[in-house]
Amino acid sequence: MATYSTSDFRKGLKVQIDGEPYVMTEMNFVKPGKGNAMYKCKMRNLIRGTMLDRTYKGGDSLESADVEQTDVTFLYRQGEDYVFMDSKTYEQYELTGEQGGDLWKYLKDGMGCTITLYNGNPILLDPPNQVELEVVDCAPGAKGDTATNVTKPAKVETGAEFTVPGFIKIGNVIKVDTRTGEYVERVSN
Repeated sequence: MATYSTSDFRKGLKVQIDGEPYVMTEMNFVKPGKGNAMYKCKMRNLIRGTMLDRTYKGGDSLESADVEQTDVTFLYRQGEDYVFMDSKTYEQYELTGEQGGDLWKYLKDGMGCTITLYNGNPILLDPPNQVELEVVDCAPGAKGDTATNVTKPAKVETGAEFTVPGFIKIGNVIKVDTRTGEYVERVSN
């Protein structure tokens, strides 16, 4: 099994601690006036979702997690579960609603995503960084309301609501950032 030294530490690194896979969500390099350099890391357990804070000295190492990423296509939602199909092998994977979290807001049939497998089981889903969604319901913009930064809630085809600028109308297609959940731009009228 491969190992990562502290010089390899970075956000997004997948490591194994006590036999469980973790992803590094934050890594800060600290060099005190005296002594060795330290690496303060925040990691999220890929199975349970719990957070872990650890500090490592320069020269320490961590084992790489036995995870693999594969491209999948979102097929459909079955109750609280999400069903995906591997684009190459046609193998199907199911993620529970708990594993998917708030990702339901962005998932459309046929959308390409990346799924992380640990020992052959899906544990993490990464949708595209930005998705295009059609607005199905929103309040009309108030006449004469041309002030900047006027926003309103808009419901999209997935059933989720996002805060959008006042000029957005029903039928518009908007681009939303899946990492932040924020409106990016209007794609079409």
